Amino acid sequence: PTLLTINAGDYIFYTDWAWTSFTVFSISQTLMLAVGATYYLTFTGVPGTATYYGLIMTVYTWVAKGAWFALGYPYDFIVTPIWLPSAMLLDLAYWATKRNKHSLILFGGVLVGMSLPLFNMVNLITVADPLETAFKYPRPTLPPYMTPIEPQVGKFYNSPVALGAGAGAVLSVTFTA
Repeated sequence: PTLLTINAGDYIFYTDWAWTSFTVFSISQTLMLAVGATYYLTFTGVPGTATYYGLIMTVYTWVAKGAWFALGYPYDFIVTPIWLPSAMLLDLAYWATKRNKHSLILFGGVLVGMSLPLFNMVNLITVADPLETAFKYPRPTLPPYMTPIEPQVGKFYNSPVALGAGAGAVLSVTFTA
């Protein structure tokens, strides 16, 4: 999952495919969190382990995203996935169901799948405008005059949060199991 983790927030760089990428990355992040945290939870049997795992993932992605900053991209344009709240929900499900592993898979998986895209949408709301940044910091493979400009009208109409959360809620139960 190393490459997945490092690239998991980079939907913002694909300005013309940001929303599609957001949905795909939401699923990959759900997979990483649900599988990793559930493994550690059931292995140790200690509620709180998922939150600890989420903290490790957070630190890890901050370090990885430091590479973008080192390349000269502005600090407010670097996206790191928000792992902790979903990890805490997973811990809560494990604790609330008296360490029932099947309940953890069902309830915890759904909670992670539905919450992670929601928390990660904070990234898209707070980050610098992707199109403006794409012109200031063009990708080496694409000259600035070829950077696609798409109208931002109704970008919440086909909601990537709803799509990411819906797909995540269904798939994360399977992932967790």
